[in-house]
Amino acid sequence: MAKLQEYISVGQKRLRCGYTTGTCAAAAARGAAELLLLGRAPESVVIQTPADITVTADLEEVSSGDGWAQCAVRKDGGDDHDATDGALVFARVAFSDLPGIGIDGGVGVGRVTREGLDQPVGFAAINSTPRKMIAQQVQEVLDAVASSSASNAGIQGVSVVISVPEGETIAAKTFNPRLGIEGGISIIGTSGIVKPMSEEALIASIQLEMRMRRAEGVEHLLVTPGNYGHDFARDALGLDLDRAVQCSNYLGATIDYAVELGFTDFLLIGHIGKMAKVAAGIMNTHSRVADGRRETMAAHAALAGASRDVVARIMEGTTTDDAIELMKQAGVNDEAMASLTKAVDFQLKYRAGDALRIEAVVFSKVHGLLGKTPGADELIELHECDESHGSE
Repeated sequence: MAKLQEYISVGQKRLRCGYTTGTCAAAAARGAAELLLLGRAPESVVIQTPADITVTADLEEVSSGDGWAQCAVRKDGGDDHDATDGALVFARVAFSDLPGIGIDGGVGVGRVTREGLDQPVGFAAINSTPRKMIAQQVQEVLDAVASSSASNAGIQGVSVVISVPEGETIAAKTFNPRLGIEGGISIIGTSGIVKPMSEEALIASIQLEMRMRRAEGVEHLLVTPGNYGHDFARDALGLDLDRAVQCSNYLGATIDYAVELGFTDFLLIGHIGKMAKVAAGIMNTHSRVADGRRETMAAHAALAGASRDVVARIMEGTTTDDAIELMKQAGVNDEAMASLTKAVDFQLKYRAGDALRIEAVVFSKVHGLLGKTPGADELIELHECDESHGSE
């Protein structure tokens, strides 16, 4: 198996990157398309990922028949050994009477059964970026055929079916069944590349950034868990993010270190998907550590007067946005979000203690601003773009 020779430094460790199931699917589709349309099966294929990193992937299990060709690429997770590491991702490319490039999932690729995920209900759980990658690789082969002396007359289109024979077994080790993806794994990846980071290394990188901010004289710390919070802070609140820190899932460790470094205050801008967990006292919000989103949303809906039926429907839902929509329809969302934000306020202040003033903003990409803790507006003013970055 060709291993990606791309490394990142995390703390004092040098870790090897890997490539996603989406990259595997795209590379396998490229190989199968070349075999079907060009009549040859390369030993390996080279594709460019959305991260602008080139991946050379060996092809395995190469076979073909009348009007179809198939091959597989083995998932290389690098130093990030998740459940899919080493699994074979197959692509079967066949001539189709339908125009264009059709993409679907086969054995071991899950099906979406609930609203709110990347793909509509009933579709294979092959996310948007991998679909684009697969289509691009197959289209490049189609274009090569069209520009060569070989005739592509009679080719209406091709179908691509992605399968993972071990997918259903692997999926049992993931949160897919709880998310409403049944029958296998998801084909995912927004960059095409897996960047490995142990929990220890991730926390070390967050702490390093915090030390840098403190050394720059920053006293007022602005924190977002990730890109959603970053975008909302910038676009909806107009905050200066030049010295903001992303805490990923490690909110508790970030609060603790902020106290240790002597920051005077801490403003958290968090998406409801993570803040619902924080409201329940969960300070490591990674899905493999804890969830509790539905339970928390259901509890605060009940406290706000939602009926038993609404609470039950929240418990059966997939996303926090689904829960908010149900609470809006029931007329209890404002009160429920006020209750949840109050719980967030309690949990943050309990973790920080008296040494750090801490406030939060809760939002949703779909529903916008949902709540602020009592002192949040004062801290927001310290981070507005016309201020001096919140530093002294």
